[in-house]
Amino acid sequence: MLTVTVKAHAKINLSLDILYRRVDGYYELESIMQSLSLYDLVKVAVDPETEVRTMDPRELIRVAADSPEVPADEENIAFTAAKVMMRRSGYFMPIRIKITKNIPVEAGLAGGSSNAAAVLVGLNHLWNLGLTTCELAEIGQKIGADVPFCIYGGTALVGGIGEKVAPLRRKGPEFGVTLVKPAFGVSTAEVYRSLDLSMAEHPDTLGMMDAVIQGDLEKICSHLGNTLEGVTIPRYHILSEIKDDLLSAGACGVLQTGSGPTVFGLSPTLKKAEEIANKLKDKYPTVLATSFYDRGQEIVE
Repeated sequence: MLTVTVKAHAKINLSLDILYRRVDGYYELESIMQSLSLYDLVKVAVDPETEVRTMDPRELIRVAADSPEVPADEENIAFTAAKVMMRRSGYFMPIRIKITKNIPVEAGLAGGSSNAAAVLVGLNHLWNLGLTTCELAEIGQKIGADVPFCIYGGTALVGGIGEKVAPLRRKGPEFGVTLVKPAFGVSTAEVYRSLDLSMAEHPDTLGMMDAVIQGDLEKICSHLGNTLEGVTIPRYHILSEIKDDLLSAGACGVLQTGSGPTVFGLSPTLKKAEEIANKLKDKYPTVLATSFYDRGQEIVE
């Protein structure tokens, strides 16, 4: 067996604007996305020596995870990524995917999308396909909206339905991030179905872009915005409570990431993020301290 292990980093939306509903039913978005140092480990193994008697991906691909919340079958987006790469490359052989979770599930942190991106990167490496980051992102857009960004990582302006990724060069340190997730998930599809764009608030995406390029934490905090909060905050009042608690604990800016339900608080350093997390860890089921990160997928072995 040939194996590779990839760090699959989480992401947050520093700003998320939903512009309009397209004729194909998808929503056009505009977002500043930021990778985090928080990551899952995705081990990908292939066996080119085994005699293969089928081309059915369901017989060749196996997914395992250390969390019961993660599907261990073709419902897992990592399975889809392996299937797409198998068909694109023409390499039909046993593939084993093992996911060690650190990113909370159904949290709006792109854990599943990052796992899928890690599979694309891992198979590109194992099979010596020589695909560029841009080419991997193009494959990723067929798998999930956040996969292209997860391929690039770092800081980026993201548009379309997630397929347009323009990396940004961000100045400044790796700011601290405290993540708080309540004890429930949120259906992204339901949030979008309930979105009324005629009543929606739209963040200043260009203002946020300037703030992150400058590395100005105060400006970043003042430009935080997420159109989807207009749906989730009225429905889940605990999200407002989490935001208030993060601010009271010392965060300089707070926001829901993606469709939720995770709320993050920004701070100048990882140490400060850890201090904030320690103040809240007994009140909420999932509280994590992490920081900005300047890369996406990383091969570690």
